Amino acid sequence: MGKKNKKVTFKDFMQSLFRRDDKPLKGLLALEWVVVAYMLFTLMIVFFTYTKCVNAELMILERVKMSVILFALWLVYRFTPCRFTLLARVLFQVASLGIWYPEIYEFTRMLPNLDHVFAQFEQTVFGCQPALIWGQAASSKVVSELMYLGYFSYYLIFILPMFYYFIFRYEEFQRAAFIIIGSFFFFYLIYIFLPVSGPQYYYPVVGEQAIAQGVFPEIGDYFSNHEGQLVGAGWKEGIFYNCVQMMHTAGERPIAAFPSSHVGVCTVVMLFFAVTKEWKMFFCFLPFALLLFFSTVYTRAHYLIDAIAGLLYGLIVFAMMYAVAVKFLSGKAKPKKTKETKNKV
Repeated sequence: MGKKNKKVTFKDFMQSLFRRDDKPLKGLLALEWVVVAYMLFTLMIVFFTYTKCVNAELMILERVKMSVILFALWLVYRFTPCRFTLLARVLFQVASLGIWYPEIYEFTRMLPNLDHVFAQFEQTVFGCQPALIWGQAASSKVVSELMYLGYFSYYLIFILPMFYYFIFRYEEFQRAAFIIIGSFFFFYLIYIFLPVSGPQYYYPVVGEQAIAQGVFPEIGDYFSNHEGQLVGAGWKEGIFYNCVQMMHTAGERPIAAFPSSHVGVCTVVMLFFAVTKEWKMFFCFLPFALLLFFSTVYTRAHYLIDAIAGLLYGLIVFAMMYAVAVKFLSGKAKPKKTKETKNKV
């Protein structure tokens, strides 16, 4: 897995992109199996909670639609098996995260909020609320933009490596897609059953003054009908500040705080760079990974314990998925055993 990258010219890349595969894949990709399993599991939850689930019919139809598109892309690949159609299958699953993530809200709104438990635990461990203090203590323009740059880089941290492996390490592309994108669904499974919204949603409900005094009341099912969000800390005229705020407004919900998938998925990506010996990529992404860890708390998207838990859970998820990938997904082609090697054995 540590083979030196061969220089790829634009001409070579374009030719390989549409060249017909000699040995096309017959079934679903490993990543697609993960998505199918997630759809079936969550579909069962929808059926069991049908009378309580607000948008049950829409969620069922969404799974039908996503299944049809998945099958259509598989069919296109079977008729024209090449790298381009394989990439289309993977990118569709990347895009589908924009469906599955906000949908978690439909599950968590049926459960009582648990932010008071996590905020109290944060207070017990650190003696304060880092998400409240950090933004106030370091509100300079430079620090603010660095923090929001770190948070914004999350979207590039898991997308750019996919294209990198597709272009320069195609033999590892399937593994990269399975491990990096597949890891999201392990976080989603926790979020469905653990309704923690994070400081940006919990603080404005309780009031920052009460939070500063260590008062963390239960809010029950408040977020079943409310999605009010706290204005982020920092320099409000900053470019990256406003980019993050726009993305939050467009797709964020009072969900998915513990553990932090931002930190967790970033951990998975960094570990994959390490095991594939892509040290240049590892050290290029390292500053952004470090910024991302602290920015999740600075922007009040997460409690500090969320970020720490995300790091630890990311290690566990990577270990599990990498073990599966090594056993069932081929990276580089293994050399065939010759008679001579058999005799030596």
